[in-house]
Amino acid sequence: MAAVERANAMAGGMRAEKSAVGEGLRPAYLQLLHLVERLHRQLLDVIKDELERLGQTDINSVQALLLYNIGEAELTPGELRSRGHYLGSNVSYNLKQLVDKGYIRDVRSDVDRRSKRVSLTAAGLNVRDRLTELFDRQLGSVEQVGGVDQPMMEQTNKSLQRLERFWADQVRYRL
Repeated sequence: MAAVERANAMAGGMRAEKSAVGEGLRPAYLQLLHLVERLHRQLLDVIKDELERLGQTDINSVQALLLYNIGEAELTPGELRSRGHYLGSNVSYNLKQLVDKGYIRDVRSDVDRRSKRVSLTAAGLNVRDRLTELFDRQLGSVEQVGGVDQPMMEQTNKSLQRLERFWADQVRYRL
């Protein structure tokens, strides 16, 4: 009987220890969730501001980010969706808008007529180049003004990649 009581006491102690660790981690995890969402919105605001400065008012920041992420590639809409994060947006709708406005060309596959591939037109490449210039300008001051140096950014990227993999596994394996 004493062995069972000791085992139960140890299990209870491990649960309490696990709970204490979880409670210590909880505020940081919840803050991270909040920051990830806010940072994406802030990025879209930065892009919107740049588009307005350039007089590029016919597309929105999500559409500009789509153009940036396509770059020189030729992708399917599914590939594009998996590469980028388009908070609250309908990628198919935005792609159609960009095709209609002349920023993207879409071509049906010869093999599978249901499949499309998209690439940038000259106008789309121009927007992509303007965003590249914006990000390059920011790189010039992120360390001095933002206080974010290369090792800090590398560690942040590593942490976010691990979290991305963790969340993907949660969905993939229904954990």
